[in-house]
Amino acid sequence: MLQLFSSGLLALWLEMVGVKPTNLNADALLAWQGVPLFVLPTGSDSVVEARVQQYLHSLSTVGMVPDSQHLWMQSGTALLTNHQGTTPVPAASLTKIATTLTALKTWGPTHRFETLVGATGPIKNGVLQGDLVVIGSGDPFFVWEEAIALGHALNQIGIRRVTGNLVIGGDFYMNYKLKPEVSGQLLKLGLNSAAWPEVAANQYQKLSTKMPRPTVVISGEVKVASFPIPKQSLLLRHQSMPLAQIIREMNIYSNNEMAQMLANSLGGAQVVSHLAAQAGGFPLEEIQMVNGSGLGLENRISPHAVCTMLMTIERYLQPYQMTLGDLFPVAGHDRRGTLEARHIPKATVVKTGTLDDVSALAGVMPTRDKGLVWFVIMNWGKDVPVFRTEQDQLLQSLSHQWGAALTPPLAITPTAATVDPNKQLGDVSRNEIISNVQANSVNR
Repeated sequence: MLQLFSSGLLALWLEMVGVKPTNLNADALLAWQGVPLFVLPTGSDSVVEARVQQYLHSLSTVGMVPDSQHLWMQSGTALLTNHQGTTPVPAASLTKIATTLTALKTWGPTHRFETLVGATGPIKNGVLQGDLVVIGSGDPFFVWEEAIALGHALNQIGIRRVTGNLVIGGDFYMNYKLKPEVSGQLLKLGLNSAAWPEVAANQYQKLSTKMPRPTVVISGEVKVASFPIPKQSLLLRHQSMPLAQIIREMNIYSNNEMAQMLANSLGGAQVVSHLAAQAGGFPLEEIQMVNGSGLGLENRISPHAVCTMLMTIERYLQPYQMTLGDLFPVAGHDRRGTLEARHIPKATVVKTGTLDDVSALAGVMPTRDKGLVWFVIMNWGKDVPVFRTEQDQLLQSLSHQWGAALTPPLAITPTAATVDPNKQLGDVSRNEIISNVQANSVNR
């Protein structure tokens, strides 16, 4: 009996019956009920099977047992190979694919995290006579450049000194630090150029948006609020980059802290795994998460589930005129992060995963004869460099067998709107001034 499950292939089915997927919003594409979308493929491709057997034999000659290697490949709904592909195994940073899918499903790719800045006292002659209050909402990409731009905005509204404390509330993170008191200390430094460490000064020099060095001297300490702060006036509203750009940065560098921050905001690892399985329509037994990043052998996902999640993300992005290449690194396009030393066929969209005893690779490879080939390779053993070499060679040999796509398919190519997030860090336009103290000398 065929196992049926839901995913973004609804869009394909709708096209077949004459309904354009762009006429539906993204939630409708994933929430459609009662229509079988994905059919769990059966069978295999003899050419791929033969090459996979060579791959497994090559690993066995250096002591890597076949039972510890797991693969899944398919083209459309046609299964190409399945070697223990429905068994959940340590997924390393392929776990971030689940975090990516759940974040997109929950917030959408255009979502921005807000950080609110307020004051508990009056502002006179450039001095805030009270506390400066910063309330975060989980922005995982608030770094030195963002703090510098925030300090500039505070100077613009007339604040150069704070007599009270810097009070941190909500989920405020800076420089990928999960502890609010640490993030608060970093923010205190970032607001005052006279106290900058060398790394902050270097990031200031790289800013695309030039601005004066900020000076906001906070006399008090950093305090973490455990309750709502009464009687504060809102001064600034800072918006993060769009979620899609944040996710792309997270995946290009496989940033564990950013992934965990997103998972925390989503409700934790168990919530992420449940929502990912629901969105992809695969059995919950195929995904077992203890965090959002993939650190630790306890995070276990099947290759089949990873493949399904990638396909679901690809379909989910279509109504937004976005592609997988906007969220994950692309071979031959992104020459930074996890792809620096890899030899993967050009235009292949990938996500890597590495632990001491785990090497994993997942993505979609464009080919001339097979179209888009979705693949997941998950290796468990003691020689990660060997695994990486063998993974790359397996993909290269299949690409040679089927031929490279004559032109990179638009379905997975980064869109023209994709911009390196680093060029937009510190953008002052994302700071909305609510109260211009310098202009109206408001006394609170």
